[in-house]
Amino acid sequence: MAVSYSSSLSTFSAAAAAAAFSETKPSIGPASSQAVRFPSISSARPFIVPFTSNSPVVRNQRASFVAPRAAAESPSSTTTSPTSFHGLCYVVGDNIDTDQIIPAEYLTLVPSNPAEYEKLGSYALIGLPASYEKRFIEPNETKTKYSIVIGGENFGCGSSREHAPVALGAAGVAAVVAQSYARIFFRNSVATGEVYPLESEVRVCEECRTGDVITIELGESRLINHTTGKEYKLQPIGDAGPVIEAGGIFAYARKTGMIPQSA
Repeated sequence: MAVSYSSSLSTFSAAAAAAAFSETKPSIGPASSQAVRFPSISSARPFIVPFTSNSPVVRNQRASFVAPRAAAESPSSTTTSPTSFHGLCYVVGDNIDTDQIIPAEYLTLVPSNPAEYEKLGSYALIGLPASYEKRFIEPNETKTKYSIVIGGENFGCGSSREHAPVALGAAGVAAVVAQSYARIFFRNSVATGEVYPLESEVRVCEECRTGDVITIELGESRLINHTTGKEYKLQPIGDAGPVIEAGGIFAYARKTGMIPQSA
């Protein structure tokens, strides 16, 4: 089911959510009563891969229950900051499901293993039909030159696999812009902190072409296509933004003192 989340966030305790996600419930610190606004998606339970303190981290100590992105993830033509993304876009259509994002045969890869995390990136979007003219990942590569994915309606439908946003993040994608999302993909994107799932107010997928040069300004909630000279309004990411920027729900809870820091 595709839903719009920008205007349907509900309040809950990040500490309680983190505890519910984990097989071993962490002790909750004094700040556990602090509430954050987060997408109301509580029915699915993600797999848990233990975070290790010696895992490489980038971009504000990105650290969740998946391995963080490698420091050299982005091609030289791409720049990323906490408030804006600039690079080439890759355009797909409606109903892009998780089998197309990362086929089931690669779900045995463990994201907390840095080597396997890199491999996940090499398999991102390889399940797309052969009718797509350009490959998202070149042969024998683990990173894409497209840092922004643009889709239509119901992006991320299908199974609840957390590997879907993780594979995109591992490939070097900073943000997905779609007209609407399957709710589990949106939730997993925020919970893992891998990609920003942004909603467009119009069908940007019909306005942009693969290879266009794009800038996304989070603070202004807009997408700029430098190739065509057009700008588009995006739905604000809202309070999910700081969770993604921190590196996911666990990292955000640690950062804000809701659960203890890892030893």
